[in-house]
Amino acid sequence: MFFRDRGDAARKLAAALDPWSGKNPLVLGIPRGAISMARTIADELGGEVDVVLVRKLRAPGNPEYAIGSIDESGWSYLAPYAQSAGATPDYVEAEKARQHEAIMQRRTAYTGQRGALDPAGRIVIVVDDGLATGSTMIAALHGLRLRQPARLICAVPVAPPETIERIRPYADEIVCLHAPENFYAVGQFYRDFPQVDDKEVIKALTPLRSGPLPPKDGEGT
Repeated sequence: MFFRDRGDAARKLAAALDPWSGKNPLVLGIPRGAISMARTIADELGGEVDVVLVRKLRAPGNPEYAIGSIDESGWSYLAPYAQSAGATPDYVEAEKARQHEAIMQRRTAYTGQRGALDPAGRIVIVVDDGLATGSTMIAALHGLRLRQPARLICAVPVAPPETIERIRPYADEIVCLHAPENFYAVGQFYRDFPQVDDKEVIKALTPLRSGPLPPKDGEGT
């Protein structure tokens, strides 16, 4: 399965999530790529949209490779292969501090002084534009579970089967449109997969936020 772009993927996910239409779900996007998707899904289902802030922990010397993740509360997930990727305990602690500070900056930039919408007692749908290792999704789901949603759903267009199994304990339901065995990168399943900048995130969250743009430092999730 190929998706034309993130908008196409979002509409197809919304169709798969139709059982929750009209039940005011809280649709949370993982920045940056999934925020506009979350907005589309929330509009289709008659729900609310917000951002869930998590950051990947980057491997030493390879910032694109995730060795774990951290959420807004400071809880972190470390992948079992982190040590073999060169991550010493001191490196991990320093990386956690860097990424948690970036989360705090983004919260202010994306939603101003409002803070996050409360997921307690609600149908919560967490959206990403695709999963590779699943580290950031695990952090997002873990943090949200502590806030006692009525039901916690992971919704993604594409992910490898082993990643789906890795995140299964953290969600009540997983909606994944395509789970190919031959998976190399999320972008290979999109015809158009541009980088998303902070202005696009803020536009999707308007009028929920106020404040300056966050610093530019890459995708971050």
